[in-house]
Amino acid sequence: MTRNGQRLLMLIDEEPAQRRLVAALAARGGWRTLFANDGEMALAMLGTHEGMQLDAILLDHWSDDAAAAALIAELRANRPSLPILMLTANGSVAHAVSAMRAGATDFLVKPLAPERLLQALDAAVAGSATGELRPLTEKIPAMLGFDEIVGSAPEFRAALAIAAKAARARVCVLIEGEAGVGKEVVAEAIHNASPRARTPMVTIDCGALPANLIESELFGHEKGAFTGAFERKIGKLVEADGSTVFLDHVDAIPLDAQAKLLHVLQTGEVHPIGARHPREVDVRVLAASDKNLAEEVEAERMREDLFYRLNAVQVAIPPLRARPGDIPALSRHLLARIAGQPGLRELGITDDALALLVDYHWPGNVRQLQDALFRAAVLCEGDALTRADFPQIAQLGGRAMRGTKPVAQSGGVTLFLADGNLRPLEQIEADVIRLAIGHYRGRMTEVARRLGIGRSTLYRKLSELGIDSAA
Repeated sequence: MTRNGQRLLMLIDEEPAQRRLVAALAARGGWRTLFANDGEMALAMLGTHEGMQLDAILLDHWSDDAAAAALIAELRANRPSLPILMLTANGSVAHAVSAMRAGATDFLVKPLAPERLLQALDAAVAGSATGELRPLTEKIPAMLGFDEIVGSAPEFRAALAIAAKAARARVCVLIEGEAGVGKEVVAEAIHNASPRARTPMVTIDCGALPANLIESELFGHEKGAFTGAFERKIGKLVEADGSTVFLDHVDAIPLDAQAKLLHVLQTGEVHPIGARHPREVDVRVLAASDKNLAEEVEAERMREDLFYRLNAVQVAIPPLRARPGDIPALSRHLLARIAGQPGLRELGITDDALALLVDYHWPGNVRQLQDALFRAAVLCEGDALTRADFPQIAQLGGRAMRGTKPVAQSGGVTLFLADGNLRPLEQIEADVIRLAIGHYRGRMTEVARRLGIGRSTLYRKLSELGIDSAA
C-alpha cells in the first residue's frame, strides 16, 4: 500500500485510452495506477524496484494465449504472492483456463463494469473466499429445460412447478431470489417450455446499464432523437416481437421508463424515442430481481401498477443454503458441464470435498458454486476433486458455514417439525414424491418403479396431494 493509504495497481496495457479508463475506474475504489506498455517493461520495473509495494497487477490480454500465459508465469515467478488479474475482450473459457493455469488470480471480461473491477481487486488483495469464487464461467451454457434443472428440495421443486405451469400461458412472470440462484436459468426454462420456444429469448440486464440508456435499450430510438443518437436503434422489446423478453434486475428501470413499459404491457404498443408512431408487438415479458419488489413499491422506487402487472405469476427461488441436500447432485452436474469446456476434462469429486461444499453457506448461490468448481477443475492435477482443491473455503472453517443444519433430513426431506414432533405422513409422502420426480427428471415410469408403486397409483397420489408432475 502506498504512503497516502492508496493501494497500488500495475496495469500492463499498450492502449492509452484503455489505460486511462481502467485508472479512472480503479481510482473510485482508492487505487493508484502504475502503467507498463508491455510485459518486458513490467518485468523491468519489477526488477528495478524490487521493494516496490504493489498490491495487484492487471494484464490486458492483447496477444495470443501462449504469450499471455508465459508473461503471467514470469510475473508469478517474480512476485509469487501478488494477485494477478487478466482482462480480455473475448471472455472464452479457454482464455480463463490458460490464464489461471499460468498463475492468474482472476479473469475479467470487457467491457469492464466498475463494480466488477473493484470487487475483483478487493477480493484478490484480501485473499478471501470471494477471490476464489469470482465469476469465470459466464460462457458455460446455462441449463435450459425444466428436466435439466437439478434440485429435489421441496421448496425448489414447488417453485419450478409454478414456473412450469406458467410457461404454457402468456402471462408475465416475476422471478425473485438472491443473486446467483439461477433466475435466468428458470426464465430460459419457462421460455423453452412455451409456444414461443422456436424463437430465441431476448435478455436485457437492466442493472448493467446506465439509467439514462435503459429507455433507449428497451424501446429503441430514431436517428437524431437526442444528442448522440447518430443512427436508428431497434429496442429489445421490438427485437423480441413474437418471442419472450427477459428483464433481469427490473428494479433498475427508472420510473419514467417504467410508465412506458406498463403501456407496452397494457396495449402491446412500443413507442421508440423520437418516433412519430408506435409499433405493435407481440411480446411476453419475464422479469427478475434480487430485491423484494413489494418493498421497492413501498419506497416509491417501483410503480405499483407495473409491479402487479409483472407479478401475475410469482416464482420465488430459494437460496442454495436453504437446500444443502441438493449440493452433491448439483456439483456433479456442474462438473459434467464444465468438463465439456475447452482445455478441461471429466473429474470426479470425493466425499470429503462434497462434505465441505455442503457445509459452506454459499452467499453467491449456484453461480458461486459453479465458479468454485470451475477454478478447482482448472487447477486439479488428479482424477477427482478433493477437499484440498478448495483451500480458501476450507480455511474459513466455521466462520462462514451455515451455522445450523436441517434436523433429520434425508436427501432434502425433513422428517421433524421445529418442535421436535414428526411431520404428518401426508406431508412427508408428498416431499418424497417431489424428490423422486426431481431426481429422475420427471420420468414418471422410473419414479413409479423406484417408489415401488404403479403409474396409476402414482398419478392418483399426485392428484390427492396436489402435486404437479413438474414438481
